Amino acid sequence: MKFFVDSADVAAIRELNDLGMVDGVTTNPSLILKSGRDIVEVTKEICDMVSGPVSAEVVATEAKAMIAEGLKLAKIAPNIAVKVPLTWDGLSACKALAGEGHRVNVTLCFSAAQAILAAKAGASFISPFIGRIDDNHYDGIELIEDIRIIYDNYDFKTEILAASIRSVNHIIDCARIGADVVTAPPAVIKAMASHVLTDRGLELFLKDWAKTGQKIV
Repeated sequence: MKFFVDSADVAAIRELNDLGMVDGVTTNPSLILKSGRDIVEVTKEICDMVSGPVSAEVVATEAKAMIAEGLKLAKIAPNIAVKVPLTWDGLSACKALAGEGHRVNVTLCFSAAQAILAAKAGASFISPFIGRIDDNHYDGIELIEDIRIIYDNYDFKTEILAASIRSVNHIIDCARIGADVVTAPPAVIKAMASHVLTDRGLELFLKDWAKTGQKIV
């Protein structure tokens, strides 16, 4: 499974990248706002740091304008994946951009039917929003499973990029089902290392070590 960091916080991305935990990055208008930086400037810095795909999102809602914005974003760096919404205009933009050799991440997916259309339109990634689906009293993980089955049935090359990850359990469930990628906030990825029994075990070892009166260095 590949880990993408869902953030435009350069320092947080760098920390994870230095540990080899970053296969790509996803950004969106809300994350750019949170960063307080110019979209081109911060995206370029992230692209220079991370070797994998970096998703940069268009904000237009009409296909022609999406394509124009997508082409501009794609010029930031070779590893840009243009992010478009899963609307009919977004699918048209996806088809056009993919046809010119650009990677496209189709976002805001909430159904298997939408995921099929994105794959047919040539998307490199489909981003189902697990947390938001759960918020609306449906099962986000079940959607990932449905898309996995459908994509495997027809050998679609579009990668399932599970988004709106809220917890470590979301990541584990996605790994179990076979999502190709999860994109999660830095805090959720770091939380994967935490376990109460690890903490207790370390505490016990340190107490016993102190009793030996020894030092390693």
